[in-house]
Amino acid sequence: MLLVIFLSVTSLSCSGGDPKPSSARANVALTVPVTVFTAERRDMPYYLTGLGSASAFYTVSIKSRVDGELVQVNFKEGQFVNKGDLLAVIDPRPYEVALEEAQATLFKDQASLRDAKLNYERYKGLLRDSGAMSQQQVDTQASTVDQLEGTVRTDQAVIDNVKLNLVYCHITSPISGRVGLRLVDPGNMVHANDTNPLLIITQLEPIAVLFTLPEDNLPAVAQHLAKGPLQVDAYSRDNQTKLATGKLLTIDNQIDQTTGTGKLKAVFDNKDDALWPNQFVNVRLLLEVRRDSTVVPAAAIQRGPQGTYVFVAKSDNTVDVRPVTIAFTQDNLSNIASGLSPNEVVVTDGQDKLQEGSHIAIRQPSPAGSQPPPNSASPSSGLPGSGNPVK
Repeated sequence: MLLVIFLSVTSLSCSGGDPKPSSARANVALTVPVTVFTAERRDMPYYLTGLGSASAFYTVSIKSRVDGELVQVNFKEGQFVNKGDLLAVIDPRPYEVALEEAQATLFKDQASLRDAKLNYERYKGLLRDSGAMSQQQVDTQASTVDQLEGTVRTDQAVIDNVKLNLVYCHITSPISGRVGLRLVDPGNMVHANDTNPLLIITQLEPIAVLFTLPEDNLPAVAQHLAKGPLQVDAYSRDNQTKLATGKLLTIDNQIDQTTGTGKLKAVFDNKDDALWPNQFVNVRLLLEVRRDSTVVPAAAIQRGPQGTYVFVAKSDNTVDVRPVTIAFTQDNLSNIASGLSPNEVVVTDGQDKLQEGSHIAIRQPSPAGSQPPPNSASPSSGLPGSGNPVK
């Protein structure tokens, strides 16, 4: 009897509860907390990224063109020099003596030439007037005149050569640029056939940057370059600091089959000397600016067997699955070509628990206009700001 009463009480306590708390718990379990972002309409730049290095337009190794003692150095290491500035002086005294000697030889040979010409005219007169001189003697004297004229010309050439050597004794800068380290000290003998230069001058303003892009990008670059200059930004090795802004100069005329890339050349004014020859840089080529683009964070983009899609949050706190087409993804932002309109709200976090019609609870909306820093990128790009179109 007691056993029956106990079972009855137990049965009533289990079946007589209120069903509402269980239903509420089920609804809470079906509500997924998410983060959302409102799609924006904005102008979005499209960059191509590559690796490159700075290269001087002109690098000149300064060598002596004459033999002699280096008696004067007129530059400081690291100094900026202009074209035509005096850099060094080779002892000119041996060449000054050689010039005087050559001028004396010329003076002597010119006197001999004048005497030979007078004799030639005299011989011709004797032959014509009295026949006291034979034709052979006249012809021989004419040859003597010609030989002496050649000797005088040779003497003049020697003088010109010595004068040129005197000019070469004063070494001037052939370009404007920065002087490197001094490689020969004053007092040393230098020779025209020396292997090592006296110094090296490098032009830094302007400076070039050589970089590579995948061959598939080259037709688009060439097409946009034909319309006008393209902006090129150079970033530091760690891709954190923008060093300089320049413009694309040209595209190489061949593709490297080994790497499947083409070489491009950009020019930078480099007035602040931010770029140095052989410096490694990350390059961002601004190909175009997509006007009035629909932009969402790349985190909103999902991929499945049917392609790319986003979860669109509706006013009733449910979501729709919306297929979208991505123009390109860059700086952690995706440019939507079709499938989404500005001001629509997309889910950026919590998608792994969502499906069509799921209920959501918005945790904290992403602030409108928020944008990752320009040096961020997806791991697959290998470079910040990788502008690889999403297919």
